[in-house]
Amino acid sequence: MNTQTLLNLALNGVDAIGYRLDQYGITGKINRHNIAAFLAVEQKHLEGEWDSIQVRVNRRRSQVERITHEIESRRDALVAPVLSRINRFRASQ
Repeated sequence: MNTQTLLNLALNGVDAIGYRLDQYGITGKINRHNIAAFLAVEQKHLEGEWDSIQVRVNRRRSQVERITHEIESRRDALVAPVLSRINRFRASQ
């Protein structure tokens, strides 16, 4: 069974449910058009949430890269005096 057949079967079922509910006077708002509109809105909502998550991840990644760059740039300033003392100690023995 292909996707289009399944989609048509589901939409026909939604239409039938909407028709039956409308006959009972419950609501006239359940139909394929309203469901499609709802799904489109939710899809856009999820896309917005995904974009928000991506921005947060990229921001954290940028912060980590900045911190590692600072550590790497300060490494020489911190390690050089220690290495020079070690070398002086080795030379004196």
